[in-house]
Amino acid sequence: MSDHSDAPVAPIGAFEPPYYVAVFSTIRTQEQDGYRETNARMEELVRAVPGFLGMDHAQTPGGLGITVGYFRDADALAQWRTNEEHRAAQRRGRAEWYESYTLHIAKVERSHGYTRE
Repeated sequence: MSDHSDAPVAPIGAFEPPYYVAVFSTIRTQEQDGYRETNARMEELVRAVPGFLGMDHAQTPGGLGITVGYFRDADALAQWRTNEEHRAAQRRGRAEWYESYTLHIAKVERSHGYTRE
């Protein structure tokens, strides 16, 4: 969803399954006017969705961006998908900010993590 230049370099921890993920992969256009502001607003909105668990984001030097949003259940994901401000940002993204994107939605049935101590 964003550049996350101030985000910590650590993945979101594992959650107790089942839960849902939305994997949003993008290539952005050169035209990015208004992107940062809209992105900040989208992050504010998604964090207010009951059942939103968190997100991870990565950007390759070649320009591929991947954001993974974690949601407790399908209802939380549906609430985010149908939010009117989010839908307006999607339309603007297709018109201005994205050269291409893919969205994958999946139900997570197994999850674990590791942290070196």
